[in-house]
Amino acid sequence: MKRKYNIILLVLLLAFGSCSFTAKVEDNPDKDKLLIQIITLALDQLHFEPKQLNDEFSAEIFSDYLELVDPLKRYFLKSDIDDFKKFETEIDDQLKAYDISFFNIVHERLVQRQKDAKAYYKEVLAKPFDFNKDEDYNADYESLTYAKNKKAIKERWRQQLKFNVLSGYDTLIDQQNGDSENDDEETEEKEPVVIKSLTELEEEARAETLKTFDNYFTDYIEDMEREDWFSMYVNTIVEEFDPHTSYMAPTDKDKFDQQMSGKLEGIGARLQKKMDYIKIVELISGGPAWRDGQIEVGDVIMKVRQDKDKEAVSIVGMRIDDAIKLIKGPKGTKVVLTMKKVDGTLEDYTITRDIVELEETYAKSSIVKKDDKNYGIINLPKFYVDFSDYKKRNAASDIKLEIERLKEQGIEGLVLDLRNNGGGSLRTVVDMAGLFIEEGPVVQVRSTDEPKEVLKDTDKSIIWDGPLVIMVNELSASASEILAAAMQDYKRAIIIGSTQTYGKGTVQNVLDLNRMVRNSSHGDLGALKLTRQKFYRINGGSTQLEGVKSDVVVPDRYSFIDIGERDQENPLAWDKISAVDYEVWNSYFDYDRTIANSKERMANNEQLKLIENNAKWAKTKMDDNSYSLNYKKYKAELELNEEEAKQFDAISDYKTNLTFESLPYEQKLFEQDTILRDKRTRWHENLSKDVYVEEALNVLNDLKMSYEIKKVATIKN
Repeated sequence: MKRKYNIILLVLLLAFGSCSFTAKVEDNPDKDKLLIQIITLALDQLHFEPKQLNDEFSAEIFSDYLELVDPLKRYFLKSDIDDFKKFETEIDDQLKAYDISFFNIVHERLVQRQKDAKAYYKEVLAKPFDFNKDEDYNADYESLTYAKNKKAIKERWRQQLKFNVLSGYDTLIDQQNGDSENDDEETEEKEPVVIKSLTELEEEARAETLKTFDNYFTDYIEDMEREDWFSMYVNTIVEEFDPHTSYMAPTDKDKFDQQMSGKLEGIGARLQKKMDYIKIVELISGGPAWRDGQIEVGDVIMKVRQDKDKEAVSIVGMRIDDAIKLIKGPKGTKVVLTMKKVDGTLEDYTITRDIVELEETYAKSSIVKKDDKNYGIINLPKFYVDFSDYKKRNAASDIKLEIERLKEQGIEGLVLDLRNNGGGSLRTVVDMAGLFIEEGPVVQVRSTDEPKEVLKDTDKSIIWDGPLVIMVNELSASASEILAAAMQDYKRAIIIGSTQTYGKGTVQNVLDLNRMVRNSSHGDLGALKLTRQKFYRINGGSTQLEGVKSDVVVPDRYSFIDIGERDQENPLAWDKISAVDYEVWNSYFDYDRTIANSKERMANNEQLKLIENNAKWAKTKMDDNSYSLNYKKYKAELELNEEEAKQFDAISDYKTNLTFESLPYEQKLFEQDTILRDKRTRWHENLSKDVYVEEALNVLNDLKMSYEIKKVATIKN
C-alpha cells in the first residue's frame, strides 16, 4: 500500500511542479532544473535504498564528477579545483533547490581548458622529440595531483604525447626493418621500399599522433554539446545511489531499447564518424541496405533526404547522433541517401526502412560431435525482450525453439553458454528456467518495506530433461545469475566457470520521465533506470556481491582483474532472507561424482594452468604504470615482454578434437546469407579452440554415463 501511495504522490507532485517550467528551448536551463527536480524526487520515492542528500553525498558528487570529466587530469589546473572547492559541500543543497550552478561553472571552465589543451598538443607536436634522453612517463593518473599552472600541465601533455609518438616510432622502425608480418608467398612485383632516416620516422610518427588527436578532438570533444555534459552530471548524481541506477538521455534510451529487443527501425547499417564524414562500417545481415546490394562498407553518406520531394540535408560535419536521427525512421518509410562511393563517385540511393534484427543479440546454437555422440551448445548473449510486446521474440521463446531443433538432431546433452551475458529481462529468465524443471519457484524478489514475492514456473511441461551444463564467468550477471543459481539449487545443472559470477543481485525498472510531466513543451526528457528491488535465490541467499559460485572452477583471463559488483562504487550490501520450499531435481544423474571428476581433470589440465599463469602475468603488467621515454630502454622493455609472452603462445594454438556444425535450418539460410555463414564459421572455429567448452562436453559425457550406471543399478535393486 505504501509503495502505491508513493507512486501516486510522485505523479501528482511532478504534474504540479512542472507548471512553472513551460519554455520550449532545447538548452534552456529551466529544462535542466526540471530534470533535476524529477530525478531527485523519483530517487527519493522509488529507489530501493534511497540516500540522504547531505554534505557527505555532496562531496562524493564533487570528486566523482571532476574525475569523470577530467580522468587523466590534463585539463583542469589546481586553481580551477580551488575555485570549485566552495561547492564541495553545497551540491546537496543545490539539488534540493534544483540549482545547477556547480555544473554550469565546471562546464564553462572545462570548455575553456579543452581549447587550451588543443593548443598545447599542436604546439608540442610541432617540434621533434629526443628519444635518447632519460625520462619516465607515469600513467597512474589516479595518484597524480592537479597541475599547478599552465606550464606544468603543458609538460604533462608533452610527456603523454611523447609516449604516444614513441609507440608509433617503434612500429615504423619495425615495419622498415621487416619485423612486421609479411606474405612470404611470391606475389606481383612490389614497389621498392624507401628507407627513411630515424629523423624522418620520428616526424612521421608525430604527424600520425597529431592526426589521431585532431580526430579525437573533432569527432568527440568538439562534438559534445552542453546537454551531453549535463547528462554526465546527472548520471554522476544517480550513480551515487548504486552502480545500476542511471539516467538515459533520449538517444541513450533508444539504444537501450534496441539492445534489449535486438531490433531497430532503419536502413540496417552501422555508422562511424571519421573527421567530418559519416561512414558505413558494417551492413547488418538481412537489413534493407544489405538486401539492396548497392551500398558497400566504406561508402560515405553525404546527404539525407526524407523523400524525393523534400530537400536533401547535408550531414557533413554533423554529430553522428543527429545524423542517425535523420537516417533512421519507421518501417515502410523511404529515405534517399547521397553516397560518396569507395571509388569517389556520388550516387543517390532510395532505401525503404524496415525492422532490422541484430543477429548477434540473439541465441544461437550448434551441434557438437564428440565420440560419435551429438551434443548441443546454445550461446545466449543477453536475456532480451521487446518490452512493448512480450509475445514477440524474446530469449525464453528462442531458447525453447533452439532446444526443440537440437532435440530433432538427437542430442544427448546440452551446454548453455552464459559467459559475458550481462542479464536482461527478469520475466524471460523465469520462463527459461521453466524449460528445465517441471514447476516451482525460480527467484525471490523483495521491494523496500514490501513482503517478498516468489516468481514461479507454473508450466509443468519440460522442454529438456537431459544432462545440462551452464557456463559462466565473471561477466555473467543479473538474469544469468538467477538462472544459474536456480539450476544449481535444484541440482538441475552443473555450473562451470569462474570462482563466482559478477554479483549483481538487483532489479531495475525504466521510468519514462516524459510521463511524469503534464506539459511536453520541454522536449524529450529521456528516462531513468533505477533500482527498485533485490532478488534472492530460492535458498534465501542473495547473489548481490557474492554472485554464484561455480561447481567447477576454471581459471580465465579475468581471474585476477577487479571487475565484479564488489569492485564498483556504491554497491548495495549482501543480505539473506528466508528460503522457499522447493524439491531438488529427482534424476539418475550423479552430480557429486561428475563434479569430482571434472575438478580432477581441471587440476591436471596444462592448458588451464597456462591460462592462469598468463592471467597472473597480465595483471602484473597492468599494475606497472611507469614507462621509459628513452627509446633503447623502451625497446628493451618491449622485447622482454614479448619474450616472456612467448611462453603463453600455446594458449592460442590450442585445438580440441570437437567438431561443430550449424543446424539444418541455418544451413539453408547460408545459401542466401553469406554474412551469417561467415559469422557462424568464425564462432565454430572459436569453439573448437575453447578449452572450457571441451570440459563442458566432458561433463555432459560423465553425466550421461552416470545416468546409465545409476539407472541400471536402480533397476537391479
